[in-house]
Amino acid sequence: MFSGIVEEAAKVVALRKEKENLHITLECSFVNELKIDQSVAHNGVCLTVVDITDKTYTVTAIQETLIKSNLGLLELGNKVNLERSMKPDSLLDGHIVQGHVDQTAVCTKVEEADGSWYYTFEYDPNLGNITVEKGSISVNGVSLTVVNSKDNSFQVAIIPFTYDITNFHEFKKGTVVNIEFDIIGKYITKIVKQQLGKQ
Repeated sequence: MFSGIVEEAAKVVALRKEKENLHITLECSFVNELKIDQSVAHNGVCLTVVDITDKTYTVTAIQETLIKSNLGLLELGNKVNLERSMKPDSLLDGHIVQGHVDQTAVCTKVEEADGSWYYTFEYDPNLGNITVEKGSISVNGVSLTVVNSKDNSFQVAIIPFTYDITNFHEFKKGTVVNIEFDIIGKYITKIVKQQLGKQ
């Protein structure tokens, strides 16, 4: 379980394919605090630490994860948003994020707005996911508030702190991002569809 409050953007230092799996090695400031079998969100995807060195750690993404997320597009030097799992006694500063990416979206516009930034994303609405105005959304693991919600697109506003500490400062038109829609919204959508189906 995560909150969508990114701790830092880690650098990808090695990528190794093994059959259908991808082993991703990253360099981050808190590697000495990690342990084998620990869950860490990577661009919003919950992955398990499988190896640790003095300066790096490695996680493995399976084929299903690579299909549904942007992790298969990673290149050496890319930055990945990291968040360790929530502690039961910690404040929920963001929103409930499971680390289960629903689908990807594409950045279609980046607008600077006098000290902040607006990002527009488009996604395939045929997968049954929706956004609502002022609702919660996780973009590459970052907890954000939806603005300008439409059937297949939405915007988010980014403050300078988030811009600097996450990989949002690398986004441009065409960047593929991971989206996890609000869990409460997903349950409500499914219940409504089931009820309509009974009529």
